[in-house]
Amino acid sequence: METNPIRVGLIGLGRAGNGMHRGELRARPDKFRFAAVCDLIEERTASFAEEFGSKTYTNYEDLIADPDVELVTIATRSCDHYKHAKAALLAGKDVFIEKPFSMHLAEVRELIELGSQPAGPHLYVRHNRRFEAGFETANAIIASGKLGEVYEIKLTRNGYQRRNDWQTLSEFGGGQLLNWGPHIVDHSLRFCGGDYTDLYSNIKHVAAAGDCEDHIKIVMTGVNGRIVDMEISGGAALPTPEYIVYGSRGAMVSKNGGFHLRYLDPNVPLEPVTADPETPGAGRGFGNPEPLVWVEEDVPVTGEGTSRIWDALYDAIRLHIPFPVTLDEAAKVIEVIEKVKKGTIFEN
Repeated sequence: METNPIRVGLIGLGRAGNGMHRGELRARPDKFRFAAVCDLIEERTASFAEEFGSKTYTNYEDLIADPDVELVTIATRSCDHYKHAKAALLAGKDVFIEKPFSMHLAEVRELIELGSQPAGPHLYVRHNRRFEAGFETANAIIASGKLGEVYEIKLTRNGYQRRNDWQTLSEFGGGQLLNWGPHIVDHSLRFCGGDYTDLYSNIKHVAAAGDCEDHIKIVMTGVNGRIVDMEISGGAALPTPEYIVYGSRGAMVSKNGGFHLRYLDPNVPLEPVTADPETPGAGRGFGNPEPLVWVEEDVPVTGEGTSRIWDALYDAIRLHIPFPVTLDEAAKVIEVIEKVKKGTIFEN
């Protein structure tokens, strides 16, 4: 069957461009073709030319000017995302930008204005962890109603690492707020119903080199009433589970590559209870002595992986199916990150 692959120009052949984009598009030759690649280190481009027949550049402006490039994917350092995306949009190219969207909300708003006109070009943000198997499975369990009304979620990505690459330097847009931050802030906002009413944050520099934060605590109260408590840390010597979810009828925790659930048996009705104003007598315990019947269940994490965001991108460009990450949603992530960078915040 004849296909019409999107002609991609990739800027940046480092950890994301070479380590992720390359393999993900290699697996989708019917949907994408590397028309050109660009990196300041010329040796990095040679293997792309050999494998994909792509043109090679060391100047991003030359790649953007290439008439064979239809979509510019940006996988450069965080500090360059705005500059590269703006240049490509002004040249009339569609743009797929790695997280973070940009370093500053004002830049994000300018890019949205350039990349959201009906006649194009169009801008897309690579929040690929919307397709993360654990996130999808957690959402499916919550939606099942087994846990009752979910009122608090703890999200964690932590460990201990004395990191020393460019992601530890503020001049390049380093720090965990702009590294892991966009993924977990985006997850938090999804669990919050898309926005928050109150927000608390605190950031610290604990174990990494450089001058950026490597420990982040953000607590949001969502517009849906949920509390979402998220932590990203490179200074936690004893890591904690990635997910802990509390509901009115049960809870779940990520464990052994899946989720362990404990919830009230839905087949056993609960008798009505009323509060007793009397003072308990000697020897009486606290609470209601009724027997509760619990169900314990292990649910495996299932899903096809984060690279499916490319399939959604193809559908958006070729089939005009709405992209699952809206520009407003991606902008809200940077809004949160920018506020957190200013220090501890309380908002009502």
